[in-house]
Amino acid sequence: MARDRTRRGFLGLAGGSAGAALLAACAPGPGAERSGPPKRGGTLRAVFPGAGAKETMDPHAQRQFVDIARHKAVFDKLVELDADLRPVPRLAERWEPNADATVWRFHLRPATFHDGSQLEPADVLFSLGRILDPKAADHLAQSMLSIVDLKRSRAIGRRTVEIALKRPHAELPTLLTHTGTPIVHRDYRDPARPVGTGPFRFGSFTAGRSFVAHRFDDHWGGAPYLDELRVLSAETEARAAAIQAGEVEYAHEMTATFARIVEASARVRIVATPGSSAEGIVLKTDRPPFDDPDAAMALKLLADRERLLEVVLGDRALIGNDLYGKGFQYYPEGIEQRQRDVPEARALLRRSGALNRKLTFYTSTAADGFVDAAHLFAEQAGEAGLRIDVVTGPPESYYTDMLDIGEIGSHRTGATPIPTYLTQRMLSDSPQNATAWRRKDFDQDFAQAQATADEELRARRYDKLQRTVRDQGGLLMWGHPDWLNAVSTRLRGVRPAPPNTVDWARFDRVWLV
Repeated sequence: MARDRTRRGFLGLAGGSAGAALLAACAPGPGAERSGPPKRGGTLRAVFPGAGAKETMDPHAQRQFVDIARHKAVFDKLVELDADLRPVPRLAERWEPNADATVWRFHLRPATFHDGSQLEPADVLFSLGRILDPKAADHLAQSMLSIVDLKRSRAIGRRTVEIALKRPHAELPTLLTHTGTPIVHRDYRDPARPVGTGPFRFGSFTAGRSFVAHRFDDHWGGAPYLDELRVLSAETEARAAAIQAGEVEYAHEMTATFARIVEASARVRIVATPGSSAEGIVLKTDRPPFDDPDAAMALKLLADRERLLEVVLGDRALIGNDLYGKGFQYYPEGIEQRQRDVPEARALLRRSGALNRKLTFYTSTAADGFVDAAHLFAEQAGEAGLRIDVVTGPPESYYTDMLDIGEIGSHRTGATPIPTYLTQRMLSDSPQNATAWRRKDFDQDFAQAQATADEELRARRYDKLQRTVRDQGGLLMWGHPDWLNAVSTRLRGVRPAPPNTVDWARFDRVWLV
């Protein structure tokens, strides 16, 4: 009955089940995508995990994947990431720094906004100013782009923008790929009426429910194949029911359990990107007991990572080693895999005074697997005599609330370059510093690495920083799961791609048959 109620609620949101009849009449082989030329027309219905009233059409306040997917349809960034997490051109055709990487020039491609106006350097400068507005605390890229010196930045003609920095930075293009960095029109004021340069024109938006957009024929990258895009919000069970029933053609972020269920399906296939996200646990290093590095190390030694992978991720993941970015540029090579050691963990807990403490693990249903992982880890920690209470908070405000509540929290992230991850989460002023790890020496060493133009020397400095995080920080990274999306066999052109990269949520390049 609970399943029926969830599904009926979603059906009302999705607007009927006509897709089911179409799918019943079109059943290629299990898991197959047959070849054929792209076809134009039709409406794609894509469903994502929702964030309720906190969903937004403000592209500089985006946090959830459902927001980012909508914004990607309507707006463009200067730069995006490819599958290897290297910056690639979007609105910027090319770029170059001066000798000490304190001034960068970005050459803009001819691009048209949905209102018919042309992209100009003033739009880029306005967008940076809006992101950096000190009154806008919800602009996620604000801290990372704080090195931009807006007063010295300027337009060079109609197609070049010069971005000046307060200090040298060798990876500014990568910073501009970050969440919350789309380019808006210089007259942009009302998030409820967005006008961008993206492949779809805005139609309508209701937070926590739906978004509608229409093909933009004058997009610089070519018009989408689809006539219309609808992005819907729903919880895991409803997403699974909808894609199986044919009520949507794309379901984002599915579980390993669901992937097993549809292995032989003639209606649904899984598009998997191996090891492209990260699952972990954060330990708050600004409060007892984790202000003592021994206590944090004890919990790292208590984690049965193989069991977490098996139970929570269905073994569709790579094992984690208390570091972000496995397989990405700047990931340290040759680090021995951390193994479980309950006796040593117990000794460290006793030494740090944590053994007799009662700790709170604050988690949420904000992401699939969070609650299961929290309870399983609490059981594992109990083998050393540690008492952990699991508290489940509301998903809508979890990522903000968890910065303050409890000593332990759930952590996940999509694909992002390692320097960006460190900027977002491991510096004293990082907006998502969930481990509350604040060390001035680390901040200074990181700034030095970012300013290093020599690639080899910069890599060595990042290597040292990563090892410091692993051995002294509050990050317990236990797994790197495959990224699993479900698509209808009617939908073609969906490529495996890590989240937050250029080919992720590329609804302008897919088509229906």
